[in-house]
Amino acid sequence: MQSEKEGIILWTKNHKEQDKMVKLFTKENGKIMCYARGVHKTNHPLKAAIQPFTKAIFLGNFKSDGLSFLNAAKEIHAFQTVQQDIFISAYATYILNLVDAAIEDRIADESLFQLCMEALTMLDNGNDEEIITNIFEVQVLQWFGVKVNFHSCVFCGETNGKFDISTVNHGILCEKHFAKDPRRLHASPKATHLIRMFSAISYPRIRNITVKPETKAELRKVIDELYQEYVGLNLKSKKFLDEMVKWRF
Repeated sequence: MQSEKEGIILWTKNHKEQDKMVKLFTKENGKIMCYARGVHKTNHPLKAAIQPFTKAIFLGNFKSDGLSFLNAAKEIHAFQTVQQDIFISAYATYILNLVDAAIEDRIADESLFQLCMEALTMLDNGNDEEIITNIFEVQVLQWFGVKVNFHSCVFCGETNGKFDISTVNHGILCEKHFAKDPRRLHASPKATHLIRMFSAISYPRIRNITVKPETKAELRKVIDELYQEYVGLNLKSKKFLDEMVKWRF
């Protein structure tokens, strides 16, 4: 029985000569693996909808388990800036890979769907791709089961002053309690302040965040350490980003 699902393309893979396997992230039913027949044909009704970085309402036979089948799509929205810029698309690919890794298939999560849509929209509107990605990385930690107190010192509850991050204690330390963890990340007050802000800010509230290149480099290092300690992912898209940063400038 045909039904409709609002979703975004996570990835596609060619299958046989004319078909594709399509991984959708849907608003109501989470991630769904789908099969699309004959989509390489010029006038196929799905051709535009299953391009990378595209959101649409997909029509098909969606099953509660096993493979679903796509037939058509409507209300197709392509994130065109993302599609056309290799650098921005690299960050968007990484964000979608994090989504794919963060939840199991067929687990509905409208909050993650909304966060993902907002991040892609911010990238498409020309906002700083590094900062938009950093915000997503910090906020998506909770979907990996990681709970870090970025709000207040884990020992005394202080919310003002200089802070550092302790992975052992799963949160920030105020300056008075730095000695509690000699192996804290030794992040600068500026980087720690930004990560605290990233953990709480919503994308629609962002107007302009200007970050110096050296602070961006430190943010990258600190967030990488958080992921290494708590998540342990080895995504190809992240490795590509790391290499891209080296040859981009």
